[in-house]
Amino acid sequence: MAAKKGILARLDAGEVVIGDGGFVFALEKRGYVKAGPWTPEAAVEHPEAVRQLHREFLRAGSNVMQTFTFYASEDKLENRGNYVASKISGQKVNEAACDIAREVAEEGDALVAGGVSQTPSYLSNKSETEVKAIFRQQLGVFTSKKVDFLIAEYFEHVEEAVWAVEVLKESGLPVAATMCIGPEGDMNCVTPGECAVRLVKAGAAIVGVNCHFDPTFCLKTMKLMKRGLEAAKIKAHLMVQPLAYHTPDCGKQGFIDLPEFPFALEPRIVTRWDIQKYAREAYNLGIRYIGGCCGFEPYHIRAIAEELAPERGFLPKGSEKHGSWASGLDMHTKPWVRARARREYWEKLAPASGRPYCPSMSRPDAWGVTKGAAELMQQKEATTEEQLKELFAKQKL
Repeated sequence: MAAKKGILARLDAGEVVIGDGGFVFALEKRGYVKAGPWTPEAAVEHPEAVRQLHREFLRAGSNVMQTFTFYASEDKLENRGNYVASKISGQKVNEAACDIAREVAEEGDALVAGGVSQTPSYLSNKSETEVKAIFRQQLGVFTSKKVDFLIAEYFEHVEEAVWAVEVLKESGLPVAATMCIGPEGDMNCVTPGECAVRLVKAGAAIVGVNCHFDPTFCLKTMKLMKRGLEAAKIKAHLMVQPLAYHTPDCGKQGFIDLPEFPFALEPRIVTRWDIQKYAREAYNLGIRYIGGCCGFEPYHIRAIAEELAPERGFLPKGSEKHGSWASGLDMHTKPWVRARARREYWEKLAPASGRPYCPSMSRPDAWGVTKGAAELMQQKEATTEEQLKELFAKQKL
């Protein structure tokens, strides 16, 4: 079997690379991940569930099987009484995630990306040496499992993201870096453009944003990143993987500030038509690595693949029954539904929420805490009742 074309070779050729969707949210809804820790022990406990979700994203059109290693650092796996590090071990979680991603990637033309994310140690003011040691633990597994490239994702502070990139570059593999920031920049007010520049200078060949904000906000941030790179005369490939939730009312930290996070976000879910629009706008902006994060299900990824099918030259297998746009509705028994079998209808639709008296937007819980704040100091022990009461009291103020 011929070797697959690498991530940079694909992007250098102008090819569209479609990422996958949101694993922790999808698997939490299916009963395999605990909300709160959001850790990926399901790779060991329920590998069949992780494998199936990878397969659904592959069938929908994904070119990248990102290892289910979000929050799989040792410090996160033992944070606030989480049992994973002591009972399973971070190494086993990372190894299992790599094996599953590779197995599914070999079923199609997909690459395997090992991923690291922000750490509790950084929020607790641990040193650069200590934080980098945590990234190196995961990197050791990724290199031994021969992943195709690496992703540093979900960083609120560019300083920590730079540290992650510097560690991942030690492997010699291509590195992508995405931050969970909006147009206001990181938690220390470093602008998106400056964040992009720092990440490229640290060694990232692909930069962008993921999570925390919807496609509209993420593309606004990507425009600022692109502008910053151009002003600095620095070249890099662009990557975007937003939420599948509308977040027009979000504050600086995105959807985690919303009162609906994480158990009542369903009214905010974007439609596949929103995603087709997002995919086209991202492509027109010059972004060639286009995917999704929390809330993105396989049908959202399929929408990206269908919108960009003319550029890619083919439809994904997931479109065999679905077709493109409203194909299939012309076979419906009801004539008023058959009348919806056209792209124009769905593009212009303003979906109703069906929830009388619900507000159109919420007021975010913006506490304004970041690295070093007492409330963010991480601990190995479970959160005590007294600590929770203090938070409940603060929320009422």
